[in-house]
Amino acid sequence: MDRYESPAFARLFHAYTGSPRSIGGQLTLASERRYAAAPLIVATHGDLALYPGNGEPPTIEGFRLSTRGFKELTAVSHLGPAIASLARVKELDPRGPWQAAGAELLAATRETRLANSPELWRDLVGIDSFAGREPSIAAMVDYACQVTERFLEQALADPSYLTAETVRLDALEGPSDVLPVPLNRIMVATFYLFGMDLGHRLITWFDGLGLPWEDTMVIIAGRQGRPTAGVTRDSNSVAGVISAASRGRLPEANLLIAPHAPVFPTYDGSNLDAVSVLEPEYRRLWSGVRATCELGEQMFTGYPRFEPARTGRRQVRPGTETISELPAIAGPTDWFALTARLRLVLEDPRQLLSGAITDFAARQLVDNGNNPAQLFVPGLDGEPYPVRSFQGEAS
Repeated sequence: MDRYESPAFARLFHAYTGSPRSIGGQLTLASERRYAAAPLIVATHGDLALYPGNGEPPTIEGFRLSTRGFKELTAVSHLGPAIASLARVKELDPRGPWQAAGAELLAATRETRLANSPELWRDLVGIDSFAGREPSIAAMVDYACQVTERFLEQALADPSYLTAETVRLDALEGPSDVLPVPLNRIMVATFYLFGMDLGHRLITWFDGLGLPWEDTMVIIAGRQGRPTAGVTRDSNSVAGVISAASRGRLPEANLLIAPHAPVFPTYDGSNLDAVSVLEPEYRRLWSGVRATCELGEQMFTGYPRFEPARTGRRQVRPGTETISELPAIAGPTDWFALTARLRLVLEDPRQLLSGAITDFAARQLVDNGNNPAQLFVPGLDGEPYPVRSFQGEAS
């Protein structure tokens, strides 16, 4: 049966919306012209593009997948979740191929331990913000691999050993006489190092641009991490770094998170045209959203205006049963809050897994003149990692 549509009502509907000639379309175009000269920042899952305005070509900064050390740090971050996942796979499917998967993880961990050294981190990975910490990072990685190898060897030799409880006691949490440094702390350290490097590079980039932050437009475009993650300001680590880089000057209303916006291809140094071609669509998107929002004051003067909430991080301590947002961190040795964040980003589908500590690292950078050497890296600095000789170094 055909659906009836009244021509008169359809005409009235399209008078306001549905085409550039409609009133709504004209409002979007007028708003777009108003903001045509404003700087526009677009962040995708791996790149940042700055469109300066007035048709000038964009500049691009890669910040995630195309940057140094991403897979190396992530590989170490995954050691804890990997053995926990293996235990869960065995629990759900005891006769499945979990032993083959465990053997592959063991072999890869051993190979990583052999490849790991201060020289690898200093000369090959070569992350500027890690300068001076390469021996400590190598020692941490060596220790993490040893703990993982020992656990997997026992689990493969005695399948009854592989349980969620032994994962927690003998790998993730302690006690300290078994684990001088639990893998939970190493997860925090790797997330912090990632956030420190991300924050340092982006703050340096933004500082060099000298942006008029009060007039800058920002869009976080497309998928960020898992499909459900990063769709709010408080769960989007890139939004947090951009806000920190502005030193609080970027108006909250100027930052839009648009999961369904088009995403330009990963920048490889030669495809600037593919980034440039989307600028009109991005400007139209931002301007159209802002144009509708700006009607509020004209239509509803005298009623409460909307103002994005600035989340006050909740303090947590032993005995706190539930949290719904990332808790406050009292300092780099607040291990209850730091570890609670690990659980939250795993359980809350809105969160980016790698964003557990990024906001904390970015704030510390801003407070310390964007100097990574001044920061205390939780889980790395001050931990009792055994000292060993690495291939190519003297004992």
